[in-house]
Amino acid sequence: MLTMTRSRLPANFTGYSPAEPSATRGAGRSWWDANAREYLADHGEFLAETKFVWCPEGLTEPEAALLGTVTELIGKDVLEVGCGAAQCSRWLTANGVRAVALDISQAMLDEASAMNRSAQIEVPLVLGDARELPFAEASFDHAFTAYGALPFVAELNQVFLEISRVLRPGGRWVFSVTHPVRWAFPDAPGESGLTVSKSYFDRDPYVETSARGEVTYAEYHRTIGDYVRALTRTGFTLLDIVEPEWPEDNDNVWGGWSPLRGRVIPGTAIFVARRSA
Repeated sequence: MLTMTRSRLPANFTGYSPAEPSATRGAGRSWWDANAREYLADHGEFLAETKFVWCPEGLTEPEAALLGTVTELIGKDVLEVGCGAAQCSRWLTANGVRAVALDISQAMLDEASAMNRSAQIEVPLVLGDARELPFAEASFDHAFTAYGALPFVAELNQVFLEISRVLRPGGRWVFSVTHPVRWAFPDAPGESGLTVSKSYFDRDPYVETSARGEVTYAEYHRTIGDYVRALTRTGFTLLDIVEPEWPEDNDNVWGGWSPLRGRVIPGTAIFVARRSA
């Protein structure tokens, strides 16, 4: 039997395994740099250029107002972390918000820059790591991420501390992630994705490695309790957890998200928190 350690993984491995944070730290940047264009080719139509979509279920910020109503947001400073092509920030900017979009991938920011030109909406784009935000303390009124950054980093507390540092007191921190219960099921949109295959409490990340055993992709699982405790430890008050239901008119299949699964098990969890005074 092949034995895996936290510091070294086998070549061409795909699956769940312990992995040292240092081994996965560079994977997010390199994977998104290599796959930015393909990702947008697959999902760009659904995300659009100037649309704020929280999740594959299709919940939008105008519908949910998780950061606040459009009227409340006008003139505010808002940071998007793990922005991808900055579609959400572009919608905010178009509605009178001073948005800044940050991502670890230069390739994604290049796509965002092209969309800025296409939409004729100029969103400031910043290359940076969510674990070491290149902004001064209390720079923003709110911060958010729609499936960005958090799944791909081991150091969740560090990211939350950085968000707390750059937020002004009372600022909102809103983030959407794969619903933790989904990790107990196979990542498949069909019938096989409805049968539990592993423990919800198994926190080993999903990893892929190269022929040399280097981690090329890593995605981390946390339970609902893990997220709640991380928020309270880092200076936030939890206001809400939103679990969007699958709408009848959404026939989109996105990886393991599908109408079949979405109508019986949650696919997304959106955490709404406020920075304490």
